[in-house]
Amino acid sequence: MSIAFFWIFILLLALGAPVVFALLLGPGLSLVLDGETRYFAALLARFYNGIDSFPLLAVPFFILAGELMNSGGITAAIVRFAQTLVGHVRGGLAQVNVLSSMMFAGISGSAVADASAIGKMLIPEMEKQGYSRPFASAVTAAAAVIGPIIPPSGIMVLYGFVMNVSIGALFAAGVVPGILIGLGLMGLIRLLAGRYKLPPATPRATWAERGQAFRGAWLALLLPVILLGGMLSGVFTATEAAAVAVAYALFVTVFVLRNTGWRDLKRIFRATALQSGVILLLVGAAVTLGWLVTVSGLATRIAETILAITDNPLLLLFLVNILLLIVGMFLDAGPAILILGPVLSPVFTALGVDPVHFALVMCVNLTIGLATPPMGLVLFVTASVARERLENIVRAILPFLAVEIAVLFLITFFPALVLTLPRWLGLL
Repeated sequence: MSIAFFWIFILLLALGAPVVFALLLGPGLSLVLDGETRYFAALLARFYNGIDSFPLLAVPFFILAGELMNSGGITAAIVRFAQTLVGHVRGGLAQVNVLSSMMFAGISGSAVADASAIGKMLIPEMEKQGYSRPFASAVTAAAAVIGPIIPPSGIMVLYGFVMNVSIGALFAAGVVPGILIGLGLMGLIRLLAGRYKLPPATPRATWAERGQAFRGAWLALLLPVILLGGMLSGVFTATEAAAVAVAYALFVTVFVLRNTGWRDLKRIFRATALQSGVILLLVGAAVTLGWLVTVSGLATRIAETILAITDNPLLLLFLVNILLLIVGMFLDAGPAILILGPVLSPVFTALGVDPVHFALVMCVNLTIGLATPPMGLVLFVTASVARERLENIVRAILPFLAVEIAVLFLITFFPALVLTLPRWLGLL
C-alpha cells in the first residue's frame, strides 16, 4: 500500500479543505488510486470504532458542563473574586483577566470558551480603564491558552483515548504547567505595567469584600476540586467525572443560582451537540488516517527519519517542539494531536521519554498554537469579540507568546515539573 493518502491529505489542507474532509478523502482517494477498494469496509469500520468509545463520552459531557456554567453567571462571579485578589495592583484588570482564566480553566477546559466569556466582560472594561484595545485583546487571547492545560481538558481526553494514556495522570500533570503559564503572564504584565504606567483597576479590597466575592464564586471553584478529587481517589473515571460535572453544573445553575431557565437548556444542548459532533467526526476520521499510517509503513519511515537525525532525546524534544510550534500556526490543537500523536509518541517512548511527559509537552505546545498567528483560533475569537483588527492583536501578543514558549521549554527539559504531581498522587 502506497503513502499517496499522505500527500493527498497535505494537498487538501493546502487547498483549504476542512480538516475532517481532508482526513477522510485522503485515505479514500488513495485506496481508489492504488486499486485497493477492498479495504473500504475496513476503513469505515475504523471510522465507526473510533467514535464508538466509552472514554470519548467525556468530551460532550465536559463541553456541556462548561456551557452550563458559562450560561449561569459563573464567569461574572469568578471575575469579581479575581478582582478582589489582584485588582488593586498596577495593571490590575489585566492581572484579573489572567487570574480569571486560570480559575475558569478548571470549569470549561476550552480556550475558545475562555476567550469568548472573559473577553466579552473584560475587554470593554479594560478599554474604559485606559488599556488599548489590542493590548486588552492580546492579554485575553494569551490567558485563554491556559483553558485546555489546567484540568479538565478536552484535548487531554482526546490524547489519552488515542494513545491509551491515563487521563487522570494527564489531568494531574497539567496543573503545574498551567499555573506556571498564568504566573508568567502575570509577571510580564507587572513589568509592562510599570513601563507603560498602566492603572490599577480598583482600590485594595478588604478581607470582608474578598470573603463576600468568594461566597459568590465558591460553587464554581468547587467543581474542579470534585472532579480531580473523585478521579484521583478512584471514586470515578474521567468519563464518569464528566457526567458528574454535568449533574453538578445543572444543579448549581438551574436550582441554586437559578440563572439558567429551561428555555436556555435547549440552546445549551444544541450548542453542545454541534461542538461534540465536530470533535467526534474528527476523532473518527483521524483514527482511519492513523490506521493507514500504520499499515502503510509510514510510521516506521517517519521514526527512522527522526532517529537518523540524532538519538539524543533532549535534542529531539527541542526539534519536535519547533515542529509542533510551526504546525500549531496552521492546524487546530485537536486535529494536530489526533494526527501527529500516534506518529510521534511511540518514537519518544522508545527513547525513554515518559508517555505522560511527552503528552503534556505536545498538548501545551499545540495549545499555544491556538493563540499563534496566522491561523490561531483564539486570535480570531478575540478579534471578533473585541472588534479589533487581527494584525494589531498579533503585534501586542508577541511578548506573551514568548513567555508561554519559555514555559513550554521549561517543562520539556525539566520533566519533574510535569511528573511530580501525578507520581505523588500515585497515578504513575
